[in-house]
Amino acid sequence: MATIGVFDGVHLGHQALIGRAVELAAERGLPSVVVTFDPHPSEVVRPGSHPAQLTTLRRKAELVEGLGVDVFCVLPFTPELSKVPADEFVHELMVERLHVAAVVVGENFTFGHRAQGTVELLAGLGKRFGFTTEGAPLVTAGSAGDLTFSSTYIRACIDAGDVRAAAVALGRPHRLEGIVVRGDGRGHELGFPTANLSTPRFAAVPADGVYACRFTLLNAPDRGPLDAAVSVGTNPTFSGRERRVEAFVLDVAEDFYGQRVALDFVERLRGMERYPSSEALVEQMHKDVERTRVLLA
Repeated sequence: MATIGVFDGVHLGHQALIGRAVELAAERGLPSVVVTFDPHPSEVVRPGSHPAQLTTLRRKAELVEGLGVDVFCVLPFTPELSKVPADEFVHELMVERLHVAAVVVGENFTFGHRAQGTVELLAGLGKRFGFTTEGAPLVTAGSAGDLTFSSTYIRACIDAGDVRAAAVALGRPHRLEGIVVRGDGRGHELGFPTANLSTPRFAAVPADGVYACRFTLLNAPDRGPLDAAVSVGTNPTFSGRERRVEAFVLDVAEDFYGQRVALDFVERLRGMERYPSSEALVEQMHKDVERTRVLLA
């Protein structure tokens, strides 16, 4: 029993689709398999067009496992694979390699060279090769059902800084992972020492601003999430040019350098602003910390 897709974000739509696959697998006494691709097909087909990445491959695997999937299969997406005709893709991958008995995909699923394969074609091939096909409906919201939860929609929310809307579609706060690296030490001088994150190349970083976040040490998850006020931007008060993600962890005096951490974005506090002096900035930072404390209490 398999389902196939990029599944970036593993949002509510993906969760419904994968959940259906797990349900059918249980009914038929079969293992459930999620097949995904790495890197993102867009980057291979149109180099330079890689969309902002909502989940790292490691995070995707964790989320999929949490949905009860038995096997997480990552298929390397290469230029050669992108040119494989739809019917050949089905025969080689799904029949010869996976021996699928059933496939569940989204109703807008496409596959094969130039995305010429459709759910209808998949169903027809299934009859030929001996597996069933189910095209699951997309998950929608809004009073008229006019909002479809998709990775594209969530990326737009994050790009606009609307992390609350992104969280609704994801079913959890948007997560940004990275390694803590050394910064210029200005936060420490101001009384707000920050953990500066080096993030993956294509990571979906929210719009410039200040956010209330949960800060998790990925190498020590048993410590639980810590509260943090996070700044995203160039620090215009000091004429900064490099865009940074800096987390001030509340009530913790600790050196996080070199550690792998995750930030779960709960709420945007404000946009990025230029202040007339460092004193004015510090005053605002105190307000940001207090709002963070209240929001995350």
